[in-house]
Amino acid sequence: MGAIDMSVIGRPLRRALSPGLPAVRGAVAVTYKLGCPLARQDGLGARIVTSAVFFAVGTGLIHHLRHRLLRELRQARRVARAAQGVLLRPLPPRVDGLDVAAARLSAERGATVGGDLYEVIATEHGVRVVIGDVRGHGLPALGAVAALLGSFREAVHDEPDLGRVLRRLDRALARHLRERHREEHPASGRVPEAPVSEEFVTVLLLEIGGDGEVRALNCGHPWPYLIGGGGVEPLARADPLPPLGPFPLPPDLPVVPCGPLRPGESLVMYTDGVEDARDARGRFFSLPAALAAVAHDPPVSPQTIVRTVEGAVLRHTAGAPADDVALLVLRNGRAGVRIPGARGTARPAALQPHPSDHR
Repeated sequence: MGAIDMSVIGRPLRRALSPGLPAVRGAVAVTYKLGCPLARQDGLGARIVTSAVFFAVGTGLIHHLRHRLLRELRQARRVARAAQGVLLRPLPPRVDGLDVAAARLSAERGATVGGDLYEVIATEHGVRVVIGDVRGHGLPALGAVAALLGSFREAVHDEPDLGRVLRRLDRALARHLRERHREEHPASGRVPEAPVSEEFVTVLLLEIGGDGEVRALNCGHPWPYLIGGGGVEPLARADPLPPLGPFPLPPDLPVVPCGPLRPGESLVMYTDGVEDARDARGRFFSLPAALAAVAHDPPVSPQTIVRTVEGAVLRHTAGAPADDVALLVLRNGRAGVRIPGARGTARPAALQPHPSDHR
């Protein structure tokens, strides 16, 4: 007969005894108070002994409660990490000839659930990309992330038009917010026609064709930066649409043509936690400056860009960014695709960088 693993027996025993420990300590205190003659005496020594007994019992109860709460918190974090890992799954290093890298930074130490989302999917309509930022944190934000990513992963294959993809996301978010309102306010007896005004999501949709041409729809999200032969410049300067949630989408959704992503060039997408990051003196983080530093030595891999920006943000904020940060970098690693115009050719006037873009 093999040796018995006492730890296997000990774990169920500890679980069985754990709920009874506070009752045992309480019983000890009550028994002492009612059954011990010393507890009924009024002398200084008796009072000291009684106080010590109750202090020991109280300390034990507090320690037990703290240990139990910490154990439940660790379990909740493991569940949250697993849930978000399923939703915001790791991206492949290469998608249809595009090199890919991504990273997330949490504003709270130990936090595992945030409202940032991104995805890159190759479709028959081109490589389609989403990056977004849900207002808020925790499980409510995670529910909105699930609704948006689930809708995006289906719509990008079904819809040939990028505008119809955006409308699918908008409907998915509105449906999620209505269902959440019904669950949180069951006594109201009604579901609001429109989401509450404080709920919103910024979303950027990109479509990169086989020829490298980039098309975009932007709902309140920061425009990406382009790293190429011309240095670092914003991908576009068009005014974005309002974020999803508070307002309905307009009837017409004109897709913004952003020019070509030439071989070797990179797009750097991010959430606003990057440029909103401040140092101890209140100065904003300069993302263009960080990108210009890394772009001096081409070719630069997306992983290098992500690591450089991530490290620069942590240094700037002394390791404590005030908001969650998400980074997504795509580099055109395709070979043998001819794109009109030589490297460094001026982009359309509407896409030229402006001094105000570099803080």
